[in-house]
Amino acid sequence: MEDQKSTMRIPITLSSASVYPLTVHDAFAMAKDVGYDGLEVLITGNAASQSATALKALMDKYQLPIMAIHAPTLLLTQQVWGSAWAKIERSVILAQAVGASVVVAHPPFRWQGSYAEEFGEGVQRLLDSTGMKIAVENMYPWRARGREAKMYLPHWNPVPQNYQHVTWDFSHAAIANMDSRQAVEDLGQRLAHVHLCDGLDNGKDEHLVPGLGTQPVAETLEYLRDANWTGTVAVEVSTRKARNAGQKEEWLGKTLEFARKHLTVGSDPASMTQ
Repeated sequence: MEDQKSTMRIPITLSSASVYPLTVHDAFAMAKDVGYDGLEVLITGNAASQSATALKALMDKYQLPIMAIHAPTLLLTQQVWGSAWAKIERSVILAQAVGASVVVAHPPFRWQGSYAEEFGEGVQRLLDSTGMKIAVENMYPWRARGREAKMYLPHWNPVPQNYQHVTWDFSHAAIANMDSRQAVEDLGQRLAHVHLCDGLDNGKDEHLVPGLGTQPVAETLEYLRDANWTGTVAVEVSTRKARNAGQKEEWLGKTLEFARKHLTVGSDPASMTQ
């Protein structure tokens, strides 16, 4: 009988951000076609991404779970779901409704007043009252005229902060010139979620296919595998420059194969995508 440890596999989900500006329905279809274990849904202006009823229908149609909800805390989703706290609170409610285990949130911008000043305490209160993991994502410094502009409060780097749960994004780490392998080790059990991609230290948030950037992505995934990490991974690779749907699926398939090769204990890499 095969050792259970040899077949353990960290879930590899597809972030709907990977197919943006296509819809969450398209993300489900591609995830099913390529062979992902589930999805992370980024809340956008698309109505289906905001509706538990619509998302449950997609889960049923494609027989794939939603494992994470990404709160609409991006600049491009400022008009979604009202106030800053409402965005987080409604994301938690949606995550609970669809059975997701984590809500991803960006740190606040400095100009967001009391929300920014009380963000850490508010996230902890919401976690305590709902039990939902709210994983604050690493961002990166913004630079203007060669100097860093202080955009986030308390900081773009969550490692030294007291957040109980963190999401790690390799593209953001590349812009910040951070060593993801070391950061993940420093986070330890606080790491709840990973955005799998790659990047270059060129100031551009490119979300490249792993291996096309400079981050130690393979080494970081292998560290998580060997550490018996129990979180989830969401592939967040930009496919906007793909020439057609077929090329999008090719890039997402390569990333899935990369993830399973470096995350699955005792598996044959040649069989990863079968």
